[in-house]
Amino acid sequence: MVYTVGEMAKLLEVPASTLRYYDKEGLLPFVERSSGGIRMFQESDFEWLQVINCMKKAGMSIKDIRQYIQLALRGDDTIGTRLQMFQRQRQVLREQITEMQHTLRTVEYKCWFYETAKAAGTIDVPRDMADGDVPERFRAVRRELKGIPSAEPDEESNR
Repeated sequence: MVYTVGEMAKLLEVPASTLRYYDKEGLLPFVERSSGGIRMFQESDFEWLQVINCMKKAGMSIKDIRQYIQLALRGDDTIGTRLQMFQRQRQVLREQITEMQHTLRTVEYKCWFYETAKAAGTIDVPRDMADGDVPERFRAVRRELKGIPSAEPDEESNR
């Protein structure tokens, strides 16, 4: 079956302009065109487009995605290089996930802080709370935000 840009975009749940942009950037050399120049997507193009979307979401540059596609079209002699590209991106994603988990812990701490302050009617209560009275899961974040090294107890925990 042959799909238009609009039909394929709908299947992928992306704007048609995204596919046109990918084509303009040289990411769709595998897509056939009609004699009138209209893109004719095949069912087999769907997987390619899914991988391109994945790579884009993973933070790969258009240049790197283009290189990957060129390597893939060259065949099996480029498997090692393609593997290295994905291994490198996997490491980037793992680092981003770790960073986002840290960010989430900080946001969760601030939610707890303001929920506690709202219940008390003042930020003085959570701000002045002894470290031992802060839920354990938030202590490290609180110390970090206060600039207290994690290995050393702060004055509040000695009260």
